[in-house]
Amino acid sequence: MGLRGEENAMTTDLAVSYRAAERVARRRARNFYYSFVVLPPEKRRALCAVYAFMRYCDDISDGAATVENKRVMLERWRQRLVAVLKGDYRGSDIFPAFHDTVRRFSIPENYFHWVIDGAEMDLRIDRYETFEELYRYCFNVASSVGLVCLHVFGYTEERAKKYAECCGIAFQLTNILRDVKEDAAMGRIYLPGEDLKRFGYTPEELKQGILDERFRRLMTFETERASDYYAQARHLLPLIERTSRPALWAMMEIYGRILRKIVRRQYDVFGRSVQLSNPEKVSIALMALALRFIPGGIGLV
Repeated sequence: MGLRGEENAMTTDLAVSYRAAERVARRRARNFYYSFVVLPPEKRRALCAVYAFMRYCDDISDGAATVENKRVMLERWRQRLVAVLKGDYRGSDIFPAFHDTVRRFSIPENYFHWVIDGAEMDLRIDRYETFEELYRYCFNVASSVGLVCLHVFGYTEERAKKYAECCGIAFQLTNILRDVKEDAAMGRIYLPGEDLKRFGYTPEELKQGILDERFRRLMTFETERASDYYAQARHLLPLIERTSRPALWAMMEIYGRILRKIVRRQYDVFGRSVQLSNPEKVSIALMALALRFIPGGIGLV
C-alpha cells in the first residue's frame, strides 16, 4: 500500500498527527532525519513520532529555565507519557501518532521513562568520575532510543538488543566529544574524571579550551573507545529486517564520519563546530537508498 493509501486507512486525526511529528523531525533531527527518509513509510512515520515525543526531554534539559522548574517540567512530561499511553491525547498534536507507534510496534513503556531519567541526570550531575557512571547516562539518553528504534526496525534475535545498546553508546560518545566546548560552557563535563587524571588534564583547562598534547592523547583514548562501540554496533545490521538496514547504516555512517572528522582535525573541538554539511548527509542518504535495491548491498559497504 502506498503512502497515500496508508494515510487513507488511518483516521484523519491520526494522519494529521503523524504529519505533525514528521515536521518536527524534519526541522529538529539534523542528523537522524537523513536516515529516516530511506525507511519504508510506516517505519519512517513511526521514528518521526517517537523522535518528536523524546525531543521534548532534550529541550527541557538544555532550556533556559531554572533547574527546579526543569525538574517540575520533566515530572509533568513523565505524567503525560503515562496518560498518553492510556489514550489521553490532550496537550499536543503528536500524541496520537506517538501512542499509535508504541502500540503498533510493541515498544516497552520503560524505554521512554529511561530517556526522561537521562534528562533528569543532567539536572543533578554535571561531572562523571568513572566511565561506568558515564555509561549509565549514555544508556539512558541514547541506548534507550536505540532500543526504541530496534522495535521499529524489526528484529528476531534477542542479542540484537545488546548491539542496539552499543550503537546508542557509540552515538552518545560521539556527541560528547563533538560538544565538549558547548557542554563546558553550560558547566557540564562528560569526559570521565578518571580519564582526565590519566592524561594530566584538568576540568579547568577543558573549560578554557586548552588544546595541547595532553588533550590530544585524552581525545585519542576517547575516540578509540567510541570506535570500539561502533565496531560492536555493526553486528546489529544483519539482525534487523532487511528494509531497515539502509537506515541504520546511514545513522552509523553519519555519526561515524563526525567521529572521523574530529580525528582529522587533530581533536580541535574548541574551534568551529564539527559537523557534516547538508550535501554530505544527502550523499549518505542517497547511498543508503541505493543499498535498498542492491542484493546484499549492506555487505558491500
